[in-house]
Amino acid sequence: MTENIISSVLVGGGVRSGKSGFAQKMAEAVPGRRAYLATAEALDAEMEKRIAKHQADRDDRWHKTIEEPLELTAALQSAGSEFAVILVDCLTLWLSNLMGRGDSDEQILATIDILAETINRSPATIILVTNEVGLGLVPEHPLSRRFRDLSGFANQRLAAACQEVYFTVWGLPQKLK
Repeated sequence: MTENIISSVLVGGGVRSGKSGFAQKMAEAVPGRRAYLATAEALDAEMEKRIAKHQADRDDRWHKTIEEPLELTAALQSAGSEFAVILVDCLTLWLSNLMGRGDSDEQILATIDILAETINRSPATIILVTNEVGLGLVPEHPLSRRFRDLSGFANQRLAAACQEVYFTVWGLPQKLK
């Protein structure tokens, strides 16, 4: 890769902030083959509808959808040589999947560190979508506080690792790095 090519981007924001749409447009501007790496699982009817909407938003410029709720780094390593750009949506669902699997905080943060090391070694441009969940009230439930804290630590580590970082508010992406 040349120095002018961006290899890693983190796009964050709150719920319905426009982060996924912005990340998708960014990915569609990269020439070459595109893959969408989905971390969500359709565990209920509401999530099925959300997934269907995301799928409908992608046209024939997208060559493959990879569904991987847990082994994100391995999926990126595998797809990196086949695609020019890989859009990962979203990291916070992936984080909740790791928590649901029973991973400890230490295991999750180690996994985040491996992901951070991996994204800039890929020959593909990797665009990561994440939620900002720490701007509201302190959650009452310990599991919710754990999720909020792990999300914040993960976002900090990935923001440090990525070449570009954006935060979206009300549909307006703001470049932070």
